[in-house]
Amino acid sequence: MSTDAAPGDGVKVRRIDHVAIALPDMAEAAPLLLDTLGGVFIKGGDNDETGIRLAHIGFPSFKIELMQPLRADSILSESLRRKGPGLHHVTFIVDDVTDTDTRLRARGYATAGLDTSSSAWSQTYIRPKLTFGALLQFVATDLDWHTPTEEYTFEDVLAAKLVWHDYVACFRDTQPEGVS
Repeated sequence: MSTDAAPGDGVKVRRIDHVAIALPDMAEAAPLLLDTLGGVFIKGGDNDETGIRLAHIGFPSFKIELMQPLRADSILSESLRRKGPGLHHVTFIVDDVTDTDTRLRARGYATAGLDTSSSAWSQTYIRPKLTFGALLQFVATDLDWHTPTEEYTFEDVLAAKLVWHDYVACFRDTQPEGVS
């Protein structure tokens, strides 16, 4: 990759937000992350479009995102078949995803998945072959992803009671109008 860019022209990372772990059944992680290590459930739900269930577990100044496939045809199912359970990605919070994408490309890092369609979650990625095996995700968001919800539990997520709509987890029986 290019190292001749001017100093200070690199990506402006605010913080590492979370590490995501892909696994076939996130319930298997609960005894370690919640009971033994004292993690706190923050939020979660199913993304029916991608076929992936997510749950965020908080620790002081850090989160782990658990990712479980819901269907055999999800991209996560394919990843688990190829690589098995383990690290899926690391997410960095940035102020401006478009600027981040431009700076990464200027330094020779091909990016993928640039999506700036929502202020709730704008993102771009660097694929694992360029980052020593870890997918790197860069996100700008105006939502609070760190305060634990009081509206539902980890068990509710495991029971498929929640679904993501516009980056907000909703009970399946209270979906916004026009959503099936």
